[in-house]
Amino acid sequence: MRTDTLFYQLFQSFNTLLFELIDHPIAEAEGYKFSSAEIKEKAFRFDGIFMPETNDKPIFLVEVQFQPKEDFYSEFLAEIFLYLNQYRPTQDWQAVAIFAKHNSEPTPNKFCQELIISGRITRIYLEDLREETNSLGIAIIQLILATEKKVVLKRKGRTRR
Repeated sequence: MRTDTLFYQLFQSFNTLLFELIDHPIAEAEGYKFSSAEIKEKAFRFDGIFMPETNDKPIFLVEVQFQPKEDFYSEFLAEIFLYLNQYRPTQDWQAVAIFAKHNSEPTPNKFCQELIISGRITRIYLEDLREETNSLGIAIIQLILATEKKVVLKRKGRTRR
């Protein structure tokens, strides 16, 4: 017997059933309409996945966002959970959202707040990087972010703007 079909019919016939199952007052069922929706899978691709060679370190799932995009967190969470469902890794996971500037981050939705508060999602703002660095990678990122006026070329001991 297909339980999906059975529960579809049960939920359709008894609009209070879910609330009974989750031990909520039946009155809370008011204002809800039951439906079923087919979720079509959109193609997602992470900007980066850092896969550890051992199981005692977390997988890092990375997205970089330079422009404001209201549905950023919805898509990021969809990517994360599709990845976890399809690949079923044994390692723990950590998500990293990298934004060019604070204002390129959309306001996180309520469903995302818990993951941010728990530290499961780390947010990085590249505009907050320290100017002095010994890291070539960080220096390249700073160059990418710099305006033309701020780009300084050192030539023959002189600084040009």
